[in-house]
Amino acid sequence: MTKAQPQISLSVSPHLEPPDIEALRDWVRAFKVEEIECVTPDFAGIARGKVMPAAKFLRESEVRLPISIYFAVITGDYAEAPHPELHSDGDITLVPDIATARAVPWAGEASLQIIHDVVDRHGAPIPFAPRNVLRRVLDAYAARGWTPVIAPELEFYLTKPNTDPDYPLEPPVGRSGRQSTGSQAFSLSAVDEYDAVIEHIYDYAEAQGLEIDTIIQEAGAAQLEINMMHGDALRLADQVFFFKRLIREAALRCGCYATFMAKPMAGQPGSAMHVHQSVLDAQGRNIFTQEGGEASPLFAHYIGGMQKYLPAATALIAPYVNSYRRLVKFMSAPVNLEWGYDNRSTGLRAPRCAPDARRIENRVIGADANPYLAIAASLAAGLLGIEEQLTPRPPVEGGAYDHERDLPYSLLEAVDLLEDCAPLGRLLGEDFVKLFVALKRFEHEQFMIVISPWEREHLLLNV
Repeated sequence: MTKAQPQISLSVSPHLEPPDIEALRDWVRAFKVEEIECVTPDFAGIARGKVMPAAKFLRESEVRLPISIYFAVITGDYAEAPHPELHSDGDITLVPDIATARAVPWAGEASLQIIHDVVDRHGAPIPFAPRNVLRRVLDAYAARGWTPVIAPELEFYLTKPNTDPDYPLEPPVGRSGRQSTGSQAFSLSAVDEYDAVIEHIYDYAEAQGLEIDTIIQEAGAAQLEINMMHGDALRLADQVFFFKRLIREAALRCGCYATFMAKPMAGQPGSAMHVHQSVLDAQGRNIFTQEGGEASPLFAHYIGGMQKYLPAATALIAPYVNSYRRLVKFMSAPVNLEWGYDNRSTGLRAPRCAPDARRIENRVIGADANPYLAIAASLAAGLLGIEEQLTPRPPVEGGAYDHERDLPYSLLEAVDLLEDCAPLGRLLGEDFVKLFVALKRFEHEQFMIVISPWEREHLLLNV
């Protein structure tokens, strides 16, 4: 691995204050920005968009993309979808969210990336765009005078470059000259093995104005976790979107890969995106805590909603066939939605904290999930519990892995549950659910035409 290179381009001014087009114009001139990346997340969380000269961006009235970016599955193929513009493939218009402008510190020339929202030709928001799905849920909270607060924890693996998908992934060689074997959770020596990658992550994050709480070694071989500071749900989803690209680029600069697959290596733990969540009222008070410091009924209802509705939301928080290889008993991932105080074996954990910081941690979400959709689904489940005044099961003390499974076993089972759940469809948007379900079924069909090594190993000469 190479040592971190000196920061380039825009590292001295990571983000824009105030977030408006005139500030952007001045900033581009001051730092001689040459290119601007206009990006928007698709259903997989992949950055789709256009790159253009900065001068062109500042004088253009519109940037457009075909609506088919929302009909593509993870393979790049296009699914038959219940939308009138599937075949005409009309344009959507990208609207820059200037507050998201960030440097691209790995670029060879001074560049910016800006997340864009999308609207139709009439200027109406595209309802199934991932940022708009999350906004729809946040608007439901705002109607009650509430604001969700979240803090994601994102796990990932570093691997050797893998140019042939028929070969299993392997951990990269660290600075000691040896490969990690795993089972070294929280080891500082294990973190130091990949210090070049971590230095790049810190440098790139500083250049982009992204704040890191901690980076730790997880239980898997060359598995790391990056924790983010708590804050606004949409802005934190944006940060996860930025961090995934940033971490991949940092790894590539050091001669390895970073992967957010939920289960990239057999025999190793999967990778999650744990999301801590609480809700503030209009006065900034945590609605999960009563004035005396005890847990409020709303806290219980929120947990009850997650227990009832997260099974139907699993397709959003475990969105690929590989996701369900992580959700296996006794493999460091929850398979049910029990909850408990400071209990990491449960799907829903209430961390030890001060009363005004009372929160619930969703430990089911996979690192492979689109952050906008996963956060929207988790917040929607909690809000439905409050609306219906649901009562959760009693908290679990001790191990929860052997409790009855709540989560679906496969992607198709999860998709069926989502399609049949009208309350979630109401909050997330029925158009979005229909389109998402169609894409996931098509994606599963694409998976089924591939013959796996397991099938050749055990069926070729035995059946």
